[in-house]
Amino acid sequence: MIALTIAGSDSGGGAGIQADLKTFSALGVYGASAITALTAQNTCGVQGIHDVPPAFVAAQCDSVFSDLAVRAVKIGMLGRMAVIDAVADALDRHATGIPVVLDPVMVATSGDRLLDDAAVSALRGRLLRRADLITPNLPEAAALLGEPVAAGVDEAEAQGRRLLGLGARAVLVKGGHGTEAESIDVLVTPEGIRRLSGPRVATRNTHGTGCTLSAAIAAELAKGARLAEAVEQGKHYVGGAIAAAERLSIGRGHGPVHHFFRQWS
Repeated sequence: MIALTIAGSDSGGGAGIQADLKTFSALGVYGASAITALTAQNTCGVQGIHDVPPAFVAAQCDSVFSDLAVRAVKIGMLGRMAVIDAVADALDRHATGIPVVLDPVMVATSGDRLLDDAAVSALRGRLLRRADLITPNLPEAAALLGEPVAAGVDEAEAQGRRLLGLGARAVLVKGGHGTEAESIDVLVTPEGIRRLSGPRVATRNTHGTGCTLSAAIAAELAKGARLAEAVEQGKHYVGGAIAAAERLSIGRGHGPVHHFFRQWS
C-alpha cells in the first residue's frame, strides 16, 4: 500500500511531511511525498518559510503518480493560491477514484492566519469538494465558514453540517482546541453524525497532532478501510501517540507526539 502526502516540511521533524511519513511507516504503509514549502522550524516555533514554486509542486505530484500505485492522498500545508491550484490540477489529472484527506492548515497555534482571503477562497472552491474528508480544527472550521470559533460540541457539529453544505463530502471537526473534559471530534457525513471522544492527556508534547491524525486516516484508507473505520482507527493511533509522548525528550518547547510508540520499546 502506498500513500502520498502533499504538505510542507518541518525541519524539526514533528509535523508536516516528516510527521506524515512517520505515521505512514508506523501504520504499515509506504509513504511518498510532494513538498509544498520548506520551514526552518523546531519545537519552539517557526523561524522561516521558503515556498516551493507551484510548477515544481506539480512536477513532484506528476512524478509520484506516473510511477507509484498511490491508494490514498493526504494534503496539508499549501500556503498560496497558486500552489492550491497546482495541487487541484494534479488531483484532476491523476487521482480519480483515489481517496483524498484534506487537512486545511489555515491557522497557526498562535492564532495567526496562514492563508490570505484569496487562498482560502481557492481552498473552498477547488479542494473542498475534491476531498473525501476534510479535518479542520475548531479555528480552521470557523475560518472556512467566516464564523466565530465554535463554543462547545453542539456548535462544532453545526459548523460541520454547514461545511457539508459548502460541498465537503465528509467533515471531521477536531476538538483538540475545546474545553471539555474529553477531546471530542465530530464526524459529519451525509449519512449522519458521530462523536468520537478520547481522554485529554496532560502533556506539552502535542506538536504535529493534526498532521498525524490526517495522515493516519489516509494510511487506513490506503489499506482499504471504509471512511468511518479509518477515522476511528486514526483517532485511536493519535491518542496512543500523544499518551506516549512523554517517553520522548525532544527540544525545549512543544515536542512531537511519539509516532513509533508501538514499535519502539
